[in-house]
Amino acid sequence: MLITRRLEFDAGHRIPSHHSKCRHLHGHRYAIEVTLSGSIITEAGAAEQGMVMDYSEVKRIANVALVDLWDHAFLVYRQDLDVLQFLQSLDDHKTVVLDTPPTAENLALTAFRILDAAYRDTYGNHLRLEQVRLFETPNCWADAIRDKL
Repeated sequence: MLITRRLEFDAGHRIPSHHSKCRHLHGHRYAIEVTLSGSIITEAGAAEQGMVMDYSEVKRIANVALVDLWDHAFLVYRQDLDVLQFLQSLDDHKTVVLDTPPTAENLALTAFRILDAAYRDTYGNHLRLEQVRLFETPNCWADAIRDKL
């Protein structure tokens, strides 16, 4: 069985080697969809009976592991030295340093790796992260899918 929870966050970024407007500092209202697989819990009287996982738990785990860290942060590529130095000069600035340029594709892959560990068999029902879909805009997104990584 597959279940999906959608969450949203705001963050800034830039793609330093891009040849168009994305090389400039800017931000997005990102959305992330987390798709999990698992067995439906059948234990009589269990709070999660009939569910793969309570959607509020899906949200809580995603928020703790990723969304709260990236929300209202600037996502910067470690090798984007001028921007990284500028951000580090700002007092108490929320900056997330990444090992790859913060494209939708790289962010989806990074999110998948972070969330994969966070959800791993949380309920003992063979729970597994299957896909992360990261929307950079309502019309543009990237999918990180377990069997295609």
